[in-house]
This record gives sequence, structure tokens and C-alpha cells, in this order.
Amino acid sequence: SSALCPPPDMADVRSGVIDGLGLVTLAAPARRNAFVLDMCAETAAVLDALEPDPSVGALVITGAGSAFCAGADLSHLGGSHREGLLAIYEGFLRVARSRLPTIAAVNGPAVGAGMNLALACDVRLAGTSARFDTRFLQLGIHPGGGHTWMMDQVVGPQATAAMVLFGEILDGPEAERHGLAWRCVPDHELVPLALELGARAAAAPRELVTRVKATMADTATLTDHGQAVQRELGDQVWSVTQPAFVERLAALQKKISKAT
Repeated sequence: SSALCPPPDMADVRSGVIDGLGLVTLAAPARRNAFVLDMCAETAAVLDALEPDPSVGALVITGAGSAFCAGADLSHLGGSHREGLLAIYEGFLRVARSRLPTIAAVNGPAVGAGMNLALACDVRLAGTSARFDTRFLQLGIHPGGGHTWMMDQVVGPQATAAMVLFGEILDGPEAERHGLAWRCVPDHELVPLALELGARAAAAPRELVTRVKATMADTATLTDHGQAVQRELGDQVWSVTQPAFVERLAALQKKISKAT
């Protein structure tokens, strides 16, 4: 276990390793953790630093203060709107590309690009103060960053339409009911729950976990059970040859023989 400490060159993002988990905190509460170009670059840099660390088995992402991430500040996109938007997207696309399991601990409003950050994670946990608000149309801007696709993957076309086209906002309990959040808990239980959940993934052999996550991404695109069987077979064959499996199987057999 190690204390959470801000890397010296990161102004807007704090990170640290706690019991095998990388805890990444957007730390600009004065602007409700809204993405700016520097914060997006820092988020990507933090993941680039944490992922190669063999002691890190999963990532938890949350926000400091009363918001998760209140969208993106698009007033400083620079000369090219296209390039500026792509740089903003990198704040959440880098999370979506992570090889490690990722949990969003949504502690307050997740708006626009902040919703994309939550959607980019494998699992979303919501505090009771969470608010999931796409808000693109209300701001007169088209959704970006794959927002409509990510939403549809998670909650289906009707809930996506209700939120994106009709401006519906889901609080924590409603997000859980619609499958946008895995669980909703009181705010003070949110990060402890995320750390507890993440610790289970971090306790498994790291390469096994990253292979399983990659497999899940592949099988999600398949339409046939037989294809899924074939996709998983090679990796399962690999796993039964690994020392971790041999050791855990032996420990289980020992436990069973003692019980009988």
C-alpha cells in the first residue's frame, strides 16, 4: 500500500498506487474537473506511467470535489477544431484503450466528455450524488468521441435517444436501474467500493487479466457462439500451462482433500 501523491509535473491529475490499484483523480475542482487540453494530456501520461508498472493490476478513476467531470472546455481548441477535438478526446480514449480493467467511481456530475470518460471504463460505480448528463444538444454541439456508440453499447437505443436527443439526466439510482452504473452507493462508500472491486482483478495474474479483457473486446463483436469458443480456446490453453493455474489448482485440491 502506498499513499496517494501528485506527480510533480501534473497540475490537474493526481495518481498513486494503492494495494495493486492505480487510483487516478481528476483534480481541478474549481472548474468541476472539466477537461482542458492539459488535463487530457496529463490523463494520458498518467496511464502511460501506470500501465507498464507490474504492481498495478487495475485502474480506478474518480474526481476531486463535488464533480466527476463537468465536460470539456472547448474555448481553447487552437487553430484546428478537428485537431483540438481529437486532443480533448484523448483524455477518455486513452482510458478506453487501457489493457487493464478500469472502474469509474462517478462521484458527482458526469457531463458530455465527462460522460465519455465514465463510458470509456469497463465498469461504472455511482455515488448517490452522481448525475449522468450528455448535454450536447442543450449546448448546441454535436456529440463527439464516439458518445452515441458507447451509450448504445451500454444502455441500448431507447435510453440513448432519451438522454442524447431528449435531454434526460440520470441520477445515481436511475443509472443503476438502467444499467449505466453497475451499482449506486452512498457517496462515502463509493471509492472504497471501487477499490474493493478493483482489488479482485488486481489479485489475479496480470497477464491473464489483460488477456481476458482483450478477449471480451473481441467476443463482443462476434455473432456466433462457435466463433467465441474458438476465440477463447487458445488463451485458455495458454492459461492452464501457467504456474499460477498449477499453484491455485494444487491449493484447491489440497483444501478439498482436507475437507473430505
